[in-house]
Amino acid sequence: MSKTYVIYGVSKGLGQAMLESLPGTEDQVYGISRSQPQYSKSNLHWISADLSQPEQARDQVKTVIANQKIDYLIYNVGIWEHFAFNPAYDFEKCSDIEITAMLNTNIHACILAIQSLLDNLRQSENAKIILIGSTWGLDNHNGKEVMFSTSKYALRGMVHALRENLRDDKIAVSILNLGYLATEFTLSTPIEQVLEQSNAELIPLQDVMLALKFILSTSYASCVKEINMPAMADLNV
Repeated sequence: MSKTYVIYGVSKGLGQAMLESLPGTEDQVYGISRSQPQYSKSNLHWISADLSQPEQARDQVKTVIANQKIDYLIYNVGIWEHFAFNPAYDFEKCSDIEITAMLNTNIHACILAIQSLLDNLRQSENAKIILIGSTWGLDNHNGKEVMFSTSKYALRGMVHALRENLRDDKIAVSILNLGYLATEFTLSTPIEQVLEQSNAELIPLQDVMLALKFILSTSYASCVKEINMPAMADLNV
């Protein structure tokens, strides 16, 4: 039976890999991003939306999807500070504009998107909501990026509370907390090549797809609340 996917953040990297790997040819896919995806499928309906404008983005997506059933909603969005993951990072120099944009894109837009699409998800017999988190949202990480960490911690709280709200609807809500990804490689790059060229310090996209497929394959009797997936060489956690 065909499924309907709604995937946020599909223009490149991990989101593009999701488009390539998760839906089948018989499935319907709504991909949301500000820039047009580099990867195209005949069953892909691209919705242009700027998630730094949460209310506007919510309305644009809802207008297109309307009352259609949604089986899988994946929010794969996360922007960070200009000098994040860099010795030049200085929280005190983060501007009001930068902080507001991160809160809007990483948290506010996510909450409004989920809230607006709940009736669509309730039409599915086994609906899943998956948020893409980060190891910067885990306890006792040693990163300095205040706003990025704040937003990723918020996603974890969102998942736990949403599960309680959606328990009777049997809509499972999960978060996948990822470490450093090998996003400079595509899914078509052999995993052995990714490991060799990254010195096995980055997570291949193929590994992330396996984790996502596991969550999507579970029945409505299960809820995979959280998966933590740092790179083996990652000393951040």
